[in-house]
Amino acid sequence: MTKIARHAKAALELIHAMIYFAPEAEDRFTKLGLKPGRMSYYAGRSAAMGPVGAGVVAATFYNFNPVSVAKSIPAAWDIASPSDVLDARLDAADTALHRLLGDEVLASDDVTEAAELARIASEGCSPEGKPLYAGHADLDWPEPPHLKLWHAVTLLREFRGDGHIAALQQADLSGIQSLVLHSGTRGGFTPEAARTLREWSEQEWAEAIEQLRERGLVTADGTITDEGKQYREDVETRTDQLAMAPWTHLGEERTATLVEKGGKLSKALAEAGALPKNLFN
Repeated sequence: MTKIARHAKAALELIHAMIYFAPEAEDRFTKLGLKPGRMSYYAGRSAAMGPVGAGVVAATFYNFNPVSVAKSIPAAWDIASPSDVLDARLDAADTALHRLLGDEVLASDDVTEAAELARIASEGCSPEGKPLYAGHADLDWPEPPHLKLWHAVTLLREFRGDGHIAALQQADLSGIQSLVLHSGTRGGFTPEAARTLREWSEQEWAEAIEQLRERGLVTADGTITDEGKQYREDVETRTDQLAMAPWTHLGEERTATLVEKGGKLSKALAEAGALPKNLFN
């Protein structure tokens, strides 16, 4: 039953995640004065929590090098307020979705229905122990259906992500260790992309591989073992369990409808080039 949470994630996530690769986002953030790249990313995703410090951002993002975060946060808040960053992010999402999907699709009944179903699903989420979700849940709902859908999927994504961190901690996996395991599986970031994007040094990466090797989860070159695959699958299963609340609230039939309609939109986004393919295994 809990596999429905994973199916929903796969079907819906790109509707939100496209913002991290959309040139519109960097354009809006740099116009505020933020540096392109990591500063824009850290500020854009954490702004819903207010002008928090580097420690909070590193803790909630989990697998990013805290040293990297500290280069941008809290300096970003001296350049642009969190509210201005949030406005810029929503405007970027609006423009990017119009570019990728087109006006006709965004005005369709499918988008309107998917937005309402995703909103209802998000009502099943609770904020306890979910800081990134809670920050976004406090924001006002945008009115256009495509932005309502984007915001709802953002809530569902961060709700699952906060639960995933709890599952990783229960499994005694640090941020970098979880990243090494993730990049060793099909469909995850390539190891080089993961290390570079999260700004871990080669030495830190090698140390994480050695720690996981001692546990039998990877080989000396970082290749995930059968035991490692099962260990990671157990973490994902626990994450699915922790992410079930919105889907239980929405119900099986309406969840299936949302997965179908959201999956079609995600496919269209992928076909339009919303996700760089060279980052993934």
